[in-house]
Amino acid sequence: MKQKILDTIKQFDTIILHRHVRPDPDAYGSQGGLAAILKESFPEKNIYAVGQEEPTLHYMRRLDSIDDEVYQGALVIVCDTANEERICDKRYSLGEMLIKIDHHPNEDPYGDLLWVDTTASSCSEMIYDFYLFGKDQGLKMNDEAGRLLFAGIVGDTGRFLYPSTTEKTFAYAGELIHYDFSRPELFDRMYELDANIIKLNGYILQNFELQENGVGSVVLTKDLLAEFNARPAEASLLVSTLGDVKGIKAWVFFIEEDDQIRVRLRSKGPVINGVARKFNGGGHPLASGASIHSWDEMDAVLKELHAVCEP
Repeated sequence: MKQKILDTIKQFDTIILHRHVRPDPDAYGSQGGLAAILKESFPEKNIYAVGQEEPTLHYMRRLDSIDDEVYQGALVIVCDTANEERICDKRYSLGEMLIKIDHHPNEDPYGDLLWVDTTASSCSEMIYDFYLFGKDQGLKMNDEAGRLLFAGIVGDTGRFLYPSTTEKTFAYAGELIHYDFSRPELFDRMYELDANIIKLNGYILQNFELQENGVGSVVLTKDLLAEFNARPAEASLLVSTLGDVKGIKAWVFFIEEDDQIRVRLRSKGPVINGVARKFNGGGHPLASGASIHSWDEMDAVLKELHAVCEP
């Protein structure tokens, strides 16, 4: 499949890269890293990375703004996006051909070509794997690609703490740090938080609930977020906070937005992506997301989470 993708890339003059809505460092890292590799490898081609920008990720890269006409005859590659409905910028369907590159369970096999590797720690790891495969066939890396892919791997492995981290992950990260970028500066930008978000984190640590069977939960309403002057996307950065709590098996953050309530699920063992799928979501076995549209549905989510945490 990597060979088919590389051959297809060589056939197109215009390549447009997408990723999922509400992006994280791996979404930006894989999308931007692949864009940097392709620009370095094929300077004659038109390479674009598009989508709604996330202000907290401006330090990684800024995105391109293009007209609809650019999609005519273009190759579209979607990175790090399990479900077609979660692709950011719905113009992805306007291209001539569509490729899916992802590391989530392949429950929605969209696209003309699909490369899905659920053993990869991140989509950024897959993009570096793609470069290694194609480096003798014209693919070239640069410092920008190295920085973005390293950031994506770090982000999706929780600084190499998550079980998805493998020997290959460490090997690739060890190679990527040889590119010319400042790791201390990158880590500062990835993990520094404004004072108001730190205070929100303090609220979470003081007010989370933990049940006897190891289920944790946090409720963040719009009014509460307004008290801390925090956006839902900023609150989502704190979901991993409860992972340090002794005795916790799995936990959920309910984060209220204007039109829905985001359900952020994390686990230290029980498989939770089945819970997410029951509420219009999905994701990894230990890190998933979903959406509900009423606080009345919160108890149903908790009931399902309790069920997977029962011994």
